[in-house]
Amino acid sequence: MGRKIAVVLFNLGGPDGQASVKPFLRNLFNDPAIIYAPWPVRPLLAWLISTTRGPKAAKEYAKMGGGSPIVPETEKQAAALTSTLQAALPGDEIRCFLAMRYWHPFTHEAAEAVRAWGADEVVLLPLYPQFSTTTTASSLKAWRDAGGGDARTICCFPREADFIAAHAGLIRQAWETAGKPGNVRVLHSAHGLPEITIQRGDPYQWQVEETVKAVTTLLPELNDHITCFQSKVGPLKWIGPSTEDMVEEGAKEGKHIILSPIAFVSEHIETLVELDEEYAELAHEHGAAGYTRVPALGVTPDFIKALAGLVVDALDGPAGLKPPSGKPICPAEFGRCPCREAGYNGEPRQPEAA
Repeated sequence: MGRKIAVVLFNLGGPDGQASVKPFLRNLFNDPAIIYAPWPVRPLLAWLISTTRGPKAAKEYAKMGGGSPIVPETEKQAAALTSTLQAALPGDEIRCFLAMRYWHPFTHEAAEAVRAWGADEVVLLPLYPQFSTTTTASSLKAWRDAGGGDARTICCFPREADFIAAHAGLIRQAWETAGKPGNVRVLHSAHGLPEITIQRGDPYQWQVEETVKAVTTLLPELNDHITCFQSKVGPLKWIGPSTEDMVEEGAKEGKHIILSPIAFVSEHIETLVELDEEYAELAHEHGAAGYTRVPALGVTPDFIKALAGLVVDALDGPAGLKPPSGKPICPAEFGRCPCREAGYNGEPRQPEAA
């Protein structure tokens, strides 16, 4: 008799309607991995930020039908992944569970559903390709806090071959659809972080840059490219260069800008509003020869193949931490890498999170 294998897909989540915009934001900014402030200061800040940002955010979500598309997008990915895994593991029963960090279905709801199903094996698969304490580590902590139990934990996949091929294929397709314009600059845009987060040993920026290196190797015809970071919030200094500045700079140079959401695997507010509207307007305002936005990975076959391969590999050997290459990939200075933080030396262990 085959195994019952639960694959838990982690992501940030998003409001499912106008009424949930403010509580979603409050949950987001009340996470100690996001706001470095002690209790009770952090909940007060979360209330203040969600109250002041809520009305503007609600208008932006209204453009998308009232709420975020991230859960429906993830459900499509879950369905595609389930089908691919069932073909790869025909003797087993596969079920994917969504675990969103800041809105339904919450991580604790996923943990309860996995227990109720009676899974024999649990694979934790963060849909954050590049590890950060603000995303993957926060989601894994929520899993443990919910009593999720032992699992096979995929920490990151910034250089996984099919993942890289999926990005490169979408970028090339976007360029070809735009008519193969010359004088092109590709901007690889990822969500930014405060500099202090990186200084504390978070490997996210390094992993994003590793993804870009691998993708650009497959795109020799598009050799003008920049890695940049978007979505700055608050007064702290953030990592750069900023996507906004790079769009303006490229536009003033008369470039045709191709913008790839290199760290996003599904469409949501940062792609559909920030990239499609705000940065597109900025590019045209400053004289860009053109502006083409590459779609998020979604259910691109290579991406689903990458996820399936990660799950199959994670099922090999005992439960615990499953780095993409079987060993730590981050340089030693990134002490918040889960492998290094857990003292991983080749024997699978559960990562500790922030």
